[in-house]
Amino acid sequence: MNKRQLVAAVAADTGISEKQVGTVVTTFLDRITSAVAGADEVNLKGFGKFSMKERKARQGRNPATGEPLEIGPVKLAKFRAGRAFKKQVRG
Repeated sequence: MNKRQLVAAVAADTGISEKQVGTVVTTFLDRITSAVAGADEVNLKGFGKFSMKERKARQGRNPATGEPLEIGPVKLAKFRAGRAFKKQVRG
């Protein structure tokens, strides 16, 4: 399911226009993205938790030449599914 299909499904379930649902979904996703980028966690009970993880700098190797190289620090988005989400997926 992509974003357009999600908006259409929510609009059909709620009777709200697709334009209004699209605005809400976009705003919702933007708020989650902004919070995680700002190092905040977003915890939606039963669904899951969005957070940021920082990976420290480390040594690596160039696979073509075998030369050692420095891999810089990286910030990653992380999602951990909630209990209710996992339960529904497992059946």
